[in-house]
Amino acid sequence: MPVKKYKPVTPGTRFRLGNDFAVLSGDKPEKSLLKKMTKSGGRNHDGKMTNRHIGGGHKKRYRVIDFKRSKEGSAEVMSLQYDPNRSAFIALLQYDDGEKSYIIAPDKIVVGDKVKSGRGVSPENGNCLFLDEIPLGSAIHAIEMAPGKGAAIARSAGTYGTLMGKEGKYAIVKMPSGETRKILMSCRAVMGTTSNTDHQLQVLGKAGRKRWLGRRPRVRGVAMNPVDHPMGGGEGKSSGGHPRSRTGIMAKGQKTRNNNKYSSQLIITRRKKRNK
Repeated sequence: MPVKKYKPVTPGTRFRLGNDFAVLSGDKPEKSLLKKMTKSGGRNHDGKMTNRHIGGGHKKRYRVIDFKRSKEGSAEVMSLQYDPNRSAFIALLQYDDGEKSYIIAPDKIVVGDKVKSGRGVSPENGNCLFLDEIPLGSAIHAIEMAPGKGAAIARSAGTYGTLMGKEGKYAIVKMPSGETRKILMSCRAVMGTTSNTDHQLQVLGKAGRKRWLGRRPRVRGVAMNPVDHPMGGGEGKSSGGHPRSRTGIMAKGQKTRNNNKYSSQLIITRRKKRNK
């Protein structure tokens, strides 16, 4: 999916890089698969702000996505659509009995393609299989963490995991973060990578586009006073001390994962460390 560079007729379009949405079919969303969405503005039931940098944004409706793919049989891709609630595109499926559902659109899928789900399905792009039937080395997305719970891993744009091996009742999957872990082979996954692989190349171009997405301005801690942030205060442009959050949690180096977490025994290698 190539990105689109705009003619700089305004300051906001000078550096803007947007998606050209060439693969989308331009259809309106399926009404039976839409739900109302409400906004909190980051406030709780008392009206107090409990989550900062949230507010405003364009009105949206939620598209009900079938993350479980439990309905077996063949389905035809009716359209590829934009989803304002996620970075990847979505595909509208229609099964042989007329039932419709949305799924995360795999990369390089087109309108008219057939996708299948269940036992004995061929490992082709967009098909949903159990991990014990997927060939080693395959790129997979929409991976379940627990059988029947629905896809939880590799759902955003351009992401995928890799099936590295099989040991007993577990499949060894390399996650998008670089972590390698065990997942039960009775879990499902979809073949291929997710769509909209160039999502990360987009440049908003102006602050207003960030507001349209519902994100309010974020003030740096070093620009605050000591009463407002642990990194605030100081004469002139001082560094502000050790990088940490507003609540005092260290931003670099401090380990926050619970050592007694139940899934720790399923992790073979940790994710890649950055800024080392």
